[in-house]
Amino acid sequence: MDSLTQIILGAAVGEAVLGKKIGNKAMLYGAIAGTIPDLDIFSSYFTDTVSALEIHRGITHSILFSVLFAPVCAWLVTRYETYKDIKPWSWLFFLGFITHSLLDAHTSWGTEILWPIKIQFAFKTIFVIDPLYTFPFLVFLILAMFQKKTSRKRRLYNNIGLMVSTSYLALTFLLKWTAFTKFESALKEQHIIYKQIETRPSPMNTILWSANIETENAYLLGNYSFFDTQPITFEAYPKNHELLGNLAENEKVQRMITISEGWYTIMKMDDQLLYNDLRFGLLSMEKGAQNFVFQYEIITDADGTVQFIEQKKDKRDGKKMMVDLWTRIKGN
Repeated sequence: MDSLTQIILGAAVGEAVLGKKIGNKAMLYGAIAGTIPDLDIFSSYFTDTVSALEIHRGITHSILFSVLFAPVCAWLVTRYETYKDIKPWSWLFFLGFITHSLLDAHTSWGTEILWPIKIQFAFKTIFVIDPLYTFPFLVFLILAMFQKKTSRKRRLYNNIGLMVSTSYLALTFLLKWTAFTKFESALKEQHIIYKQIETRPSPMNTILWSANIETENAYLLGNYSFFDTQPITFEAYPKNHELLGNLAENEKVQRMITISEGWYTIMKMDDQLLYNDLRFGLLSMEKGAQNFVFQYEIITDADGTVQFIEQKKDKRDGKKMMVDLWTRIKGN
């Protein structure tokens, strides 16, 4: 999830653990704990694109990291804070770390909670930014913040925020299942033979859902809004995996395919070989669009080293996407 949401969740968890003892400082340290796992993004400054993608939401989002580093952070804090009981400090950091990871597991990217076991947990029930999750949570956290640390109202407001946000997460599973059955029915009605299907919410909402469908030679992309009145339509994107040629056996290419969970297409434009990660869809609602959210140019250096260079995104595409998205949410 986005940084603000993780800060809010961490602050609420910190309040639940130590708010009664240290007041708003519990929220502060909880917010810090909720931010620490995402420090893995700085790996992109020290390594190549593929390695950075493998590191992101890996070790720092794992149970192992939470268990090992929570007491370390707790010990550091007790060196200068007046409240010295290391056990509740350890719980604050552990829960701040692990709830961060569990929330991220609901997104399309997912997390390797069981690292070093290489299993990506990605429920794909919520977009990385979702105001319906974040805003009510923030309101109740602010209400709690202005209460005395021993106040019952303080605990009540914080608990309501935690319950409302958690209930919304639970609701997203029902919404995902409903959307999945709609896509499944549409495929059956249109006599489309497919291998697998994955669904995910579109940006910043859980009303409009997207689906990736794998067929023999192509991937089908489709959208469904709970306000739709017309049948679901699908657009085909050829896999073009053969365009990789000998690169298909390259170790780095194989790692990239693993990261994408096999959901990728290859394009050739002006002698450029482009790798499209389909898990996050397109930056456009228009038919025939080719501007995928995550698109990488594959470059082979003179010494045979393969590099993946992420293509820059046009801000105008993002702005137009938000306008088109709002129109599409309201139904087809």
